[in-house]
Amino acid sequence: MTTATLTPVHGGLAAPVDRIDPNLSFEDVTDAPQGATTATIEVNAVDRTTLYRIADGTLSPLTGPMNEADYKSVLKKKCIERNGKSWAWTIPIVLPVDVLEAEQCMPGRRLNLVFEGKPFGVIEIESTFDWDKSKFIEAVYGTDRRDHPGARLWTEDPRGRLVAGEITLAPFVDERPFAARVMGPVQTRKLIESKGWEQSIAFQTRNPLHRAHEYALVYGAEVILRETGRKTGVALNPLVGQLKGDDVPAATRMETYEALVANRLLGEGDKDEELWSSKGQDLNDQLELIGLDMRMYYGGPAEAVMHAIYRQNLGFTHFIIGRKHADAPFDDKTAIWGDFDAQEIFQNLGGELAIQTTNVGFAAYFEEIGRVGLNEVNKENTAVFISGTKVREQLLAGEEPDPRIMRPSTAKVLVDFYKSKTS
Repeated sequence: MTTATLTPVHGGLAAPVDRIDPNLSFEDVTDAPQGATTATIEVNAVDRTTLYRIADGTLSPLTGPMNEADYKSVLKKKCIERNGKSWAWTIPIVLPVDVLEAEQCMPGRRLNLVFEGKPFGVIEIESTFDWDKSKFIEAVYGTDRRDHPGARLWTEDPRGRLVAGEITLAPFVDERPFAARVMGPVQTRKLIESKGWEQSIAFQTRNPLHRAHEYALVYGAEVILRETGRKTGVALNPLVGQLKGDDVPAATRMETYEALVANRLLGEGDKDEELWSSKGQDLNDQLELIGLDMRMYYGGPAEAVMHAIYRQNLGFTHFIIGRKHADAPFDDKTAIWGDFDAQEIFQNLGGELAIQTTNVGFAAYFEEIGRVGLNEVNKENTAVFISGTKVREQLLAGEEPDPRIMRPSTAKVLVDFYKSKTS
């Protein structure tokens, strides 16, 4: 039996933050101090998701939405400070409130956190402060332009103040069909230990996988396996939180991933069979599908760092950074960031980060080698290419794209999904 390796929790903690209390009692809404008219903060679905990722430790070392000192440190220095050390952090974790709610957020007061009229947690107020959205957007996205999905997350939010404090939440009841696949740090760390993974690598995605996307995980796993020969855990770790409207819904995406896993198709025809065999390991035996319930920021390089922090807190030793990671262009389709800016940012972090990143470049199916490979080592070969627009048109028409581009198991799920939308 091999001994598992877990990456330390971010921020120097001995264990992930745990702010979940099954016995939580909510504040009496009638017991408000003089001058206060409410004992609640109403949050939206994205807020609630983020608060639960604080509470389950995915956003360790945070114990609540950031105070002004942390907020400003992230925007200016790309870090938070704990115990005299700087820890890499690139997007502030905030809880916006409206003017009326801000007036009730007196320091030291406990307020109920409410979603769709039902309380799910409490926050002990530390402070409130102004939210300069222009400075926020420019610092996080590296541009003052607002014509892109990331900026609209904030400009379309009418709230203008931020509240800081420590939270305690009731357990989350997940009724989605893929709930059993969604895990936080406590569960993933137990999984890694139970599997005896001496090293592990996670792959971030918010899309159904084309074979070129899939190859990023295969290639990343093979890089670290080749380097060390250690028992390598392979985690397909998609985000299943809130996305922009034109992204494929999480339930449909999870169906496509389930088909890959159940049929042992990950890397089929593309993986280095000799490598896995020589190390006495099997890619699909060591593959786990684990959903991460976190929203997208569409933040390019800054979000790549946050994605790495999430995976460090989940316990993985390595994280794959691909081309155009967390990318979403301007509305005119011009790029906000360079193709590999999300890889290069890790050479200039504002603080410590323990997880190791594995860079993967552009990939495609090449006719001469009969499989998917990296562009950089196949410059003389012929790539099979179909635009994303064309693939979508085929799926909408009920046609399965070229299997060299997308596996039939994935295509079938998507054809059925688009058919259901038009019927």
